Parts: sequence; structure tokens; C-alpha cells
Amino acid sequence: MRPALVTSTHRAFGGAEHEAAVEVAVAFELLHTAFLMHDDVIDDDTIRRGRPNLVGAFRAQALHRGESAAFAWAQAAGILGGDLLIHAAQGLVAAAALQPAQRRLLLELMEESLAVTAAGELADVGLTTGVLPPVLPEVLAMSDAKTAHYSFRAPLRAGAIIAGAADSVLAALDDYGRHAGTAFQLRDDLLGVFGRFTDMGKSTSSDLRRATMTPLVAYALQTSFRDALLEALGRDGAVSNEAEARRLLEVSGARAAVEDLVAEHVAAAQAALSDLSIPRALREHLGEVAEVAGGRMR
Repeated sequence: MRPALVTSTHRAFGGAEHEAAVEVAVAFELLHTAFLMHDDVIDDDTIRRGRPNLVGAFRAQALHRGESAAFAWAQAAGILGGDLLIHAAQGLVAAAALQPAQRRLLLELMEESLAVTAAGELADVGLTTGVLPPVLPEVLAMSDAKTAHYSFRAPLRAGAIIAGAADSVLAALDDYGRHAGTAFQLRDDLLGVFGRFTDMGKSTSSDLRRATMTPLVAYALQTSFRDALLEALGRDGAVSNEAEARRLLEVSGARAAVEDLVAEHVAAAQAALSDLSIPRALREHLGEVAEVAGGRMR
């Protein structure tokens, strides 16, 4: 998805730097994979896309050999693997055949993506652990920072920068990306609780087991079901009751509220595409992308 947003945007604005666009597109996918590796370490997840992730694979290898330090070795592999991919992503952009001004803008964009996403990940941990107050606007801002920026906003801007598009176009694409990316993350939160393993390629219990502070949970905690939900989520070392937590997220109206938020952000993304400086073919394509982002695997 991320590489396609770079290359399709570059192509739509008549860009001629096709090889450089592909290299930058690959850089965003490497960045995505790096974030997944770090996220798996933070969440202690061992499955990704239906198979053992890097942490899970290293842990299994060590345990097979009877190593007592398997956990630490696997965690280190996940951290260092992610670090290497971040370096590789920046290196691809730095070496791309671009004008100096374009390269500088793209490297600044990569740095921005790293800073924003890291802040979003830290906020996610803070909200889940209770260090930060679970206020719904803050949880939504975390979703934007953790996913929307590097998955939608930055790839779109990157493609437009390589094509030499005007600053006003970058602003319109950024507005679209913010809403489409938020819809994508909200749908991911819904699937993380109500989806199926065969659709997600990862556990649909981990969010509930860790009591992850998603907008779903944040909304429900504002209702009269707060105490029952906290008990079902098993905070403070208690064992979670996933079936009961799902039921409470339904009856509290949280699931319906997040579904409404998804629809609102998809509509806002579509509205951002009304800027006529965006080529018609790209407007149509991005309109479809927003629909898929908000409604995938429903």
C-alpha cells in the first residue's frame, strides 16, 4: 500500500523520476517493516501475517537448542533488525537520483515520520499502561501519529515532491492522508477485537489480553460499563475475560461509535480530494483507497 501511494502519486503528477520514485517507495516499506518489528517487541507478539515474526523465529530457534536466554536474544533481534531497516530506508532516500532540494525535503519527511510515529507508539504504551489518561481525543491523536503519518500522509507527499508538485497540493494530500490513515487505523482496531485470525494473520485476542487503549476501549470507559469493562480486561494482573470484554464493547455502544468514526473519516478524506489541483485519475484512485482503508475485510 505505502509504495503504491508513492508511485501512483508521482505518476499522476507527471513525474519522470521513475527509478527514484521506486527507491523512495521501497524506503517507506522498509520503514513500515521496521516499525512492525519494534511494535512486536513492545507488545511481545510472536506472530505476524500468520507466521512467526522475527522475535518468534529467533525465540523458537533458541528454545530448540535449549538456550535459557531465548527471550532476551529474540527481543534484541527484533530491536536491532528494526534499527537496521530504518538505516536502510534513510540510505535509499539519500542515494536516490534526485535534485538536492528534493532529497533534502524527502529526508526531512522521513525524519518527521520517524519522530511522529515514535511519539505515537510511546503514547500508545502510556495510554495502555495508565500513565496517560485515556481521553478519547488523545487516543485518536495517538492513532493518527502511530499509523496515519507514515502510512498515508508521508508516502503521498513523497510522490508529489518527487514529481515537483506545488505546496498547495502537498497540503491537500496531507489532509486526505490524515483522514484516510485514521480510518485505516480505526478499522484495524475493530478487526483486532472483532475480526478473525484468517483475515488478520495475527491474534485477535492480543489487544484485549493487553488491555490496549484503543478508541474502542476509550469510548466504553466513558460509559456506565466502565467498571465491568475494566474487570473483564483483567487489569492489575487479573486474567482477562475476552468474551465478556467483546460483549461490553458492543452493548456500551463503543463498536457502533467507532464504526461511525470510520465513516466520518472516510467522508472527510473524500472531501479533501475536491481540490482540483489533484489530477482526476488520482482523485478517483485515492477515493477508492479511502473506501478500502475504512471498510477492509468487513
